[in-house]
Amino acid sequence: MSAPESRTRQLLAEEAARIILDEGVRDYGLAKRKAAEHLGIDARRELPANTEVESALLERSRLFATADTRREYRDRLRAAMLVMERLSEFEPRLVGPLLQGVLQPQAVINLHGFADTVEEVIIRLGDRGISCRTGERQYRGGGAGLRVPYLGFRGPDDTQIELTVFPTDGIRQAPPSPVDGRPMRRLGLSRVRELLARTEASDSSFAD
Repeated sequence: MSAPESRTRQLLAEEAARIILDEGVRDYGLAKRKAAEHLGIDARRELPANTEVESALLERSRLFATADTRREYRDRLRAAMLVMERLSEFEPRLVGPLLQGVLQPQAVINLHGFADTVEEVIIRLGDRGISCRTGERQYRGGGAGLRVPYLGFRGPDDTQIELTVFPTDGIRQAPPSPVDGRPMRRLGLSRVRELLARTEASDSSFAD
């Protein structure tokens, strides 16, 4: 790859990261196409890989972090922990941007849960007075891919919870990440508690 091509890919990755963080776009492909449009670059040229956008996203999150965004990040981690505690029977796992340390404009918390049927999770939420919307997610890999139901509902502090419900044996193998195709990172409750503790300690040191 020539230097101009490399620089163009870098600029597109950085602009796509800005769009994801500032405009709330959640799809990397859409963010890259919007970045090409904003920069006046032909989208038919080679666009950066998702991993390049993710690297730019993490770097931008780090560079532009403020006391307010760090506090909001901690609040969302606490909200995730509380929901995971309340739904512990489904062995929830934290996934997505929050796990990576990225604070998106939408207060969305992505979780994976595990049950024999999605209906039993819906019933459990109903017992707690929680109504939810239903949908379906598709993960790549293996023929037509994997279709998995998810439930959306309101969480603590006006967060939006998106709980994808896998079969009970789905806990053994995470689905492929849309970023790099590798098994998605997933954190259980104890690890989320550790992440929150490290974040609080780090922010305390920063404040000092």
